[in-house]
Amino acid sequence: MDKINVSEKFGLFSEEWTPKIIAESNGQLVKIAKGSGELVWHKHENEDELFIVFKGQLTLMMKAGNVVLNPGEMYVVPKGVEHCPKAQTDTHFMMIEPSSTAHTGDEHTEVTVSSKEQVWI
Repeated sequence: MDKINVSEKFGLFSEEWTPKIIAESNGQLVKIAKGSGELVWHKHENEDELFIVFKGQLTLMMKAGNVVLNPGEMYVVPKGVEHCPKAQTDTHFMMIEPSSTAHTGDEHTEVTVSSKEQVWI
């Protein structure tokens, strides 16, 4: 595997809330995405979801309270916890999650991206 420049990868796409796969390790996918505004309330029954912010600010809204992430900060949303990512304009973030993780859990909306649509870049 070649070295990956994450900053360069963010420059390869403009779609928001559409994860792109950049690596895989031990059944975990490393995905990057851009966002602004809110995604959708959802949960992942069987998978934790790790978020790392590179640019902007990402708020992970949860019933028990919100977690605000700035560049260089990370947080793991535990499996089964309902959450809704909310991003400032042009926020860049990474997610590390099992390959079985569905984009918006069991919630299927117009913003849901299927596993097949989460392409490698």
